[in-house]
Amino acid sequence: MSIVVTGATGQLGRLVVADLLAAGVPASGLTAVARSKEKAADLIEQGVQVAIADYDQPDTLNGVLQAGDRVLLISGNELGRRIPQHQAVIDAAKAAGVAQLAYTGIFGGPKAEFRLAADHRGTEQLILDSGLPYTFLRNNWYTEVSTTDLAGIVERGAIVNGVAADGRLATAARADYAAAAAAVLTGDGHLNTAYELSGDAAWTYGEFAAELSRQSGKPVVHRTISRAENKAMLVSVGLPEGFADVLADVDEAISNGVLAGTPGDLSRLIGRPTTPLATSIADALAKA
Repeated sequence: MSIVVTGATGQLGRLVVADLLAAGVPASGLTAVARSKEKAADLIEQGVQVAIADYDQPDTLNGVLQAGDRVLLISGNELGRRIPQHQAVIDAAKAAGVAQLAYTGIFGGPKAEFRLAADHRGTEQLILDSGLPYTFLRNNWYTEVSTTDLAGIVERGAIVNGVAADGRLATAARADYAAAAAAVLTGDGHLNTAYELSGDAAWTYGEFAAELSRQSGKPVVHRTISRAENKAMLVSVGLPEGFADVLADVDEAISNGVLAGTPGDLSRLIGRPTTPLATSIADALAKA
């Protein structure tokens, strides 16, 4: 039996692998699935078994998964292609007879009706239809999505998006979600279970701006724009029109409270509070 992590060289995958090793999983009992040896060179140096495979080439998954494996399927990031990509892994998992297929979906699962969630809903249904023992890790928004350009936000003095002033978002740090994935892969009692994973506290972008102002010493405000203006702004910075529309739709979902829930599943799984927003802002400012 091995623990297999797909997408292991991505930002989330690397954190999961690190957490598994830190939890005592032997490198020889851990398989990292990556698209190239070059991207996984550091994992190979640590003794982690690396399998070269591609979601878009199902044949490359042959032999990667074995009976009894615990597998983490980290969702792809190419909209419109994720369903067939995920299907390839699900098919390989079923053919191998894995003991667990954990999947990183989206907060709300089948109740998440905004456009970005469609592939996740579809993937969960494919897994259910497969009959495989599953664990659904329904991740809320990553705090890092909002902290990637803090230097620019501080310089401009404003966070501009389509989220309403009272729209709340219960984010958590990427490391929190990685810790949860490692916990369900190494622990028992997680089969055929769905976890709604979010931060312990939901915040508004006005509160985010106030905290950023406090830490940076410079005034920052939040300004809400219309969906049409939001989409136009996203296109103006180089995003494809279709993806810009999807992101504008996410902002509308946040305004409607879809990502505001704080059920506590994440902190219970990782055995500690989730990373506070103020800590994530401080970490991002230190790296800016």
